[in-house]
Amino acid sequence: MGQFAVIGLGQFGMSVARHLARQGESVMAVDLDQELVDDVAGDVDVALRADATDERTLSELELDTMACVVVAIGANSIEASVLTTALLRQLGVPRIVARAMSDLHARVLRAIGADEVINPEEEMGRRLAARLSEPSILEQLELGDSNLAEVEAPEAFTGKTLAELDIRNKYGVSVMAIQRKDQVIANPQATELIRSGDILVIVGSVASIRRIAALA
Repeated sequence: MGQFAVIGLGQFGMSVARHLARQGESVMAVDLDQELVDDVAGDVDVALRADATDERTLSELELDTMACVVVAIGANSIEASVLTTALLRQLGVPRIVARAMSDLHARVLRAIGADEVINPEEEMGRRLAARLSEPSILEQLELGDSNLAEVEAPEAFTGKTLAELDIRNKYGVSVMAIQRKDQVIANPQATELIRSGDILVIVGSVASIRRIAALA
């Protein structure tokens, strides 16, 4: 019936379901609240009112055929979140991504079989704090020991080539792309000139990225 299922249609679950659908993915959306189901019905392939804590119901939905099931059940139903995740693992769902409301909730979800656990509120708080403390870092993504970040090109870089700036040796980061108003230059050549307003997409340690950001 689809490649993705989203269980729980609060603000987070609704956003996940709609964005997956907009990206061309086949999506099944499930919630106990008929009003929420009706709200998303026009955006996804299948929208169903169902009790995800009922084993027979989940089995009938054939969620084990999905590529991934997102358990997006909210703060008022932690017990339902845990039970649903456990049942999905029991049914053999290949990948389960579950929303956690606390560290303890996250540990429990992992223990019962969630492949990935996320806390949207914590993540948004972290990202907001990072933006407030380093406003020139527009976006940042953790990649193990390194981070991928979008950073405003310092004005001191304007009019100079990447070769002249020698960014890798001086700052310990690699420039993966340059974003401009009208284009994105992937894997830019050493002869590429930096222009005012450019956004540098760089990879490096947190400290290295901050050194670049401090120049902006």
